[in-house]
Amino acid sequence: MSDQVVVRQIERADPDVITGLGEAGVATVHEAAGQIGLLPPRIRPIQAGVSVAGSAVTVSCPPGDNMMIHAAVEVVEPGDILLVAVQAPSTHGMFGELLATSLRVRGCRGLIIDAGVRDTAELRQMGFPVWARSVHAQGSVKESAGSVNRPVRFGDLTVKAGDVVVADDDGVVAVPRDDAAATLAASRERLAREEDVRQRLADGELGIDFYGLRGRLEGLGVRWVDGSEDI
Repeated sequence: MSDQVVVRQIERADPDVITGLGEAGVATVHEAAGQIGLLPPRIRPIQAGVSVAGSAVTVSCPPGDNMMIHAAVEVVEPGDILLVAVQAPSTHGMFGELLATSLRVRGCRGLIIDAGVRDTAELRQMGFPVWARSVHAQGSVKESAGSVNRPVRFGDLTVKAGDVVVADDDGVVAVPRDDAAATLAASRERLAREEDVRQRLADGELGIDFYGLRGRLEGLGVRWVDGSEDI
């Protein structure tokens, strides 16, 4: 199949699973998935205190060309997140208020883009969540073809259409659709363990002891002394 294609229909994870992963948050989901799935740290939120989760509608664009983003709007369904990869590094402002307005009407929950965005004040004011490589006013063109709902790459990570994407202040993580339910179960187990640890720390216990780190440090040759004169 040619990569210059728009796939209209994709399979999506169970909405309750998507909601649960969003509630768990990026850091927990990443750990529960086996410390995999993070998009590169260059992709950062343009707002603070916002978290979203949804099914990925994937877009591949040539650098500085946003025509395929416009093509993707037609296939977005409520609860989706637009996930845009660029075929070569770009900081062009490939997305702004007008595209956000169009996506919001379709029920899109947000945008993750490995390129630039602009109209950031307006995007924040309208409450449309965005995670982007850069903020830059440089305009884009509409001249070259790409794809919609084909696999896309972010560094070493491949994301497929319909995978679950979670984004918050800590970044963005993608979970393969077929692994979403198991990752949610592991996330909830991790959250329960963390609640126990949180209470133990609040009660004054030291993590160095109940994590068994003191013995490991001693095994690495670390010594505890009363003062620098004892070294």
